[in-house]
Amino acid sequence: MRLYRSGDLLLVENGRKAVVLPDSDWDALFNRSDLAKHLRACLASGLSVAFDPSTASLRAPIGAQEVWAAGVTYYRSRDARVEESKEAGGGDFYSRVYTAPRPELFFKATPRRVAGPGAPVRIRRDGKWNVPEPELALAINAKGRIIGYSICNDMSSRDIEGENPLYLPQAKIYDGSCALGPCVLVAEKTPGPSTSIRLDIRRAGKTAFHGETSLKQLKRTPEELVSWLYRDNSFPDGAFLSTGTGIVPPDAFTLRRGDLIRMSIDGIGTLENPVA
Repeated sequence: MRLYRSGDLLLVENGRKAVVLPDSDWDALFNRSDLAKHLRACLASGLSVAFDPSTASLRAPIGAQEVWAAGVTYYRSRDARVEESKEAGGGDFYSRVYTAPRPELFFKATPRRVAGPGAPVRIRRDGKWNVPEPELALAINAKGRIIGYSICNDMSSRDIEGENPLYLPQAKIYDGSCALGPCVLVAEKTPGPSTSIRLDIRRAGKTAFHGETSLKQLKRTPEELVSWLYRDNSFPDGAFLSTGTGIVPPDAFTLRRGDLIRMSIDGIGTLENPVA
């Protein structure tokens, strides 16, 4: 089942039927202990409505939730971080964290900094080497239980992070640095290891970059990452945790304003955002 925000409405869709939910409070719905059961009941009893997520005006599926992110969870990401920071003496840090028991977790975005489907994301004005990072995002309720999955675009200024690892917050956290959507896939099981993650960047109507990976390459389990995030930390409204990227464009590539970013994950859909 896929949970959408469209205007002021909340909808659930299962591929054959879409229903407008009686709920109006996203945060209360997000934290229902019986969320999946509630959505199934609404699908069974509600009136079907015409709904096409590819043409609907969608909002980011977030209310008061914070967005956090994990780093160096794919071998490709480890290599990229080592390469970009070796001159600053930080390359060894990323090799260590890839194999360490404790993952790299960092704060990514407040809700107001999160773009929804079709809304623009931004590259920093003082960044010269900028890339999108397509990631599976975990939707986690206040009790620390994974309730669903979404797509996160973790925008990154690689030159700023590479200059000094201590600059990570400036490379990662700024207005328009994150996009989330198009929905929350409410499921009791994590998408399987063969689940494909794809990134397409269009420039002037042509493909400027294409990359693909799968969840099989994710080193740490979602449950492991959540257990560390919720350790000595509380999230009264729940949280999103982006699980890291396995797709990194070549070093010669950087985003430009006007580019179109498309991220797709099997079973969830496609998140599309222009670059402003």
